[in-house]
Amino acid sequence: MKVGVLTGGGDCPGLNAVIRAVVRKGEQEYGYGFVGFKDGWRGAVEGATVPLDIPAVRGILPRGGTILGSSRTNPFKTENGVRGIKDNLAKYEVDALIAIGGEDTLGVAAKLYEEYGIPCVGVPKTIDNDLSATDYTFGFDTAVGIATEAIDRLHTTAESHMRVLVVEVMGRHAGWIALHSGLAGGANVILIPEQRFDVDQVCAWVTSRFKASYAPIVVVAEGAMPTDGEMVLKDATKDSFGHVRLSGVGEWLAKEIEARTGKEARTTVLGHVQRGGTPSAFDRWLATRFGLHAIDAVRDGDFGKMVALKGTDIVRVPIAEATAKLKTVDPALYREVGVFFG
Repeated sequence: MKVGVLTGGGDCPGLNAVIRAVVRKGEQEYGYGFVGFKDGWRGAVEGATVPLDIPAVRGILPRGGTILGSSRTNPFKTENGVRGIKDNLAKYEVDALIAIGGEDTLGVAAKLYEEYGIPCVGVPKTIDNDLSATDYTFGFDTAVGIATEAIDRLHTTAESHMRVLVVEVMGRHAGWIALHSGLAGGANVILIPEQRFDVDQVCAWVTSRFKASYAPIVVVAEGAMPTDGEMVLKDATKDSFGHVRLSGVGEWLAKEIEARTGKEARTTVLGHVQRGGTPSAFDRWLATRFGLHAIDAVRDGDFGKMVALKGTDIVRVPIAEATAKLKTVDPALYREVGVFFG
């Protein structure tokens, strides 16, 4: 048995831990061989590979990013993309493919399995934590920890200058990072994509905070939208999966707050720092377990499945089910934290 491995989409902490676990268990216990496809689906389409064996994965557990590289290549939007994948799997004598990625990468894997019979197993990764069918994705815990530390640091400078600090975090169309880091960091306002926000209400919370002689911290997810406006975009260019680049709502909101309250407001956009660097202990643990169970699924011939966390158990679910809809923040969960606003 020879197994191909690829990492697609945005990088995130924990990818290398999955690769390490897949190769270690697959080679040691099952005698499998491995080949890594470079830069996600692009490598599978173009036949760009790197050797994968136990020596190649030594020491990569604490490393961020991915030793295989990544891209947002969509083989269904690439000329002869599917044909290229099929030809290269045959060329390198690959019997099964483990795709590590988020909604888009796994969506491709599901379609390749269902429509073309390519044996795929999925592993869920995204800092956004927005994949349904799994309680958590690895990368999320690290991103929340980084954002929380940044908010902690910003409290001190906000208090020193008595100004509003708006912190923009990632998450695309899900507010998980904003919700978790905002609550953990003691933010005074948390704004998420699932709940449109009223700028006047935000300003009222900000003013209330100043009346208590404290400087407010506003955490806003990059996909959050005002009640009477549209999503703020960095640019309208779309990638091969049809996604636009988010970011800009923090800067826009800070200007609105300053204009309406007369209080100085500054913006900190955390950006890619949230998904860089060494993974947290939890993400290493979860990614390693995902890798171990993914290679077990290959051994069992249980293709078209994604490994997922349910409670403390790793289970298998259809990839198509896991990518059918985004996992977003429940309104009731968001209301819970509202007591800390203002």
